Amino acid sequence: MRSSPLLEVDHLHTFIPTPSGVVRAVDDVSVKLYPGEALSVVGESGSGKSVLVRSIMGLLPPKAVRSGVISFDGQDLLGGDRARLEELWGRRLAIVFQDPSRSLNPVVRVERQLTEGMRRHLGISRSEARGRALRLLQEVGVPDPERRLSNYPGQMSGGMRQRVMIAVALSCEPDLLIADEPTTALDVTIQRQILDLLDELRRARGMSLMLISHDLGVVSGRTDRVAVMYAGRVVEAGPTGAVFGAPRHRYTEALLGATPSLTLGRHSRLEVIRGGLPSAFDPPPGCRFAARCDHATAECDSPEQVWTTLAGTEHGHSCRHPSSRETTPVTPRGVSTVGR
Repeated sequence: MRSSPLLEVDHLHTFIPTPSGVVRAVDDVSVKLYPGEALSVVGESGSGKSVLVRSIMGLLPPKAVRSGVISFDGQDLLGGDRARLEELWGRRLAIVFQDPSRSLNPVVRVERQLTEGMRRHLGISRSEARGRALRLLQEVGVPDPERRLSNYPGQMSGGMRQRVMIAVALSCEPDLLIADEPTTALDVTIQRQILDLLDELRRARGMSLMLISHDLGVVSGRTDRVAVMYAGRVVEAGPTGAVFGAPRHRYTEALLGATPSLTLGRHSRLEVIRGGLPSAFDPPPGCRFAARCDHATAECDSPEQVWTTLAGTEHGHSCRHPSSRETTPVTPRGVSTVGR
């Protein structure tokens, strides 16, 4: 029997007031993440992925309004008091952002940034924290960790800074690590190294991982389940292999068709998704992908949402005219899934 979810998001809405109107950034999203599992959330820029993450962590503008349920190991993250939430952050919940240059303090040495969380949350001495910091840097593949502890972030490469950021996130041995586009600012070779590192650390520590990305190749072969977001909503979800091998929502199908892959011929043309995302201020009442979809009908404009789960599976979607086409597994150039 499957264990209870470590993280459960149920009918979450995150609306952000602006001078131009209210942005419906996350609009009725439900996802679950189980202990030791890797879940990816994918979709093009502007689909609401990062706001979902910030809603979970409580890192939103003061005027943002959240409603619904966010539960972590049975604890309410939506209505909990600030002091109790701060005890969870870093200790049981940690996050790695996409740009380590903005996440690390440029005027503070690496040693302090690695050890201050451990000393606060774990109550250990300065010398013990330093020893743990050295072991963490070794674990994430930072060479000459003794010297790196005395470095400032600006003295390190982008890939090395991201490894340090991962070490900071892992320093208190969290149960869940959220990686929000952790390789966007890195070149292809370093991307692969960082993604492989996250996967290896998750397996070695029995940790849960939520990986956010706009690149389907980043998550293919590296996560157990995937949730596809579009315009603030999850439109398809299920086991990664099932969703990518036989997508049902027309948006997922279009995303896969627009993804470069090693399995494509040299002169193969990628599909193009015409148009752009609908307004986040006033989204259409029905399927938000309908205006860009070649299969849309008047039925797709109905405000009544549908969610269909394939019989005997955990693969579900919200498309009224689902695809039945099977696709070639995604293996983009520069990203290896060999042996995974």
